[in-house]
Amino acid sequence: MSYKTVLVHCDASKSVSHRLVVAAELAQRFGARLVGLHVRRPFETSAFFDSGSATADFFRIYGEGVKADETKASAAFAKATKGKELAAEWRAVDGYVKGELAMQARYADLVVLGQAGKELTATPSDLPETIALTTGRPVLVVPFIGARTPGKIVLLCWNASREATRTAADALPFLKRAQKVIILVVNPTVSAEGHGAEPGADAAAWLARHGVKVRVQRDLAPDADVGGVILSRAADHDADLIVMGIYGHSRMREMVLGGASRTVLASMTVPVFMSH
Repeated sequence: MSYKTVLVHCDASKSVSHRLVVAAELAQRFGARLVGLHVRRPFETSAFFDSGSATADFFRIYGEGVKADETKASAAFAKATKGKELAAEWRAVDGYVKGELAMQARYADLVVLGQAGKELTATPSDLPETIALTTGRPVLVVPFIGARTPGKIVLLCWNASREATRTAADALPFLKRAQKVIILVVNPTVSAEGHGAEPGADAAAWLARHGVKVRVQRDLAPDADVGGVILSRAADHDADLIVMGIYGHSRMREMVLGGASRTVLASMTVPVFMSH
């Protein structure tokens, strides 16, 4: 298994360059096609405006803004791919970013997105978790402050759940290339349905058969702060990638996440690989 198509979301944010550097280097590493996707937001006018000069002015301003955003995004993509030996493809479509990105993500092996930051943009702040929860594709979230290309030292979060199992399998191309993989088991409870007699041991044996250099670390989370423990252990091991299943569901338009997922996505300082 490998990644043959890497899809990266290209908006007009200042942090887009960080995720593009990571996405381009990963595409080179895995011999994948890099697809840059920019979504032009639709024009929306208030019901209080009648057709006429006011609407025309708003449409003109909208058009200028959309064009400027696309120019910034395409320039960032061109800069990130210039001089690199990889197949690169630029796409610009009209629509709502969640829907358009979700549709195109289904035909990619890995989706690279940016962490929500303080910068005001048209990109929804819950875009990473929305795509992970709705597409069935793995998502790599790059911190808005930037990060080195991930995959040398990996922290794999394991709780023997369906989501953790799915994510570990999706991350195998990273795990097999890593110099070290730490399986982190927090607050393990031995049960026939989940962890065996030695929590994490079965996962380690499975990964070792794939040639993964792996070790198990069991830990406790005071006050059930699993997300805080994950971030602390990533720092302790100087991990450059956190791999974790994302827990949650969508109710109408409200995205509900598990506590650990929410904490890690909010405070991450290294890329996070997640699946649902």
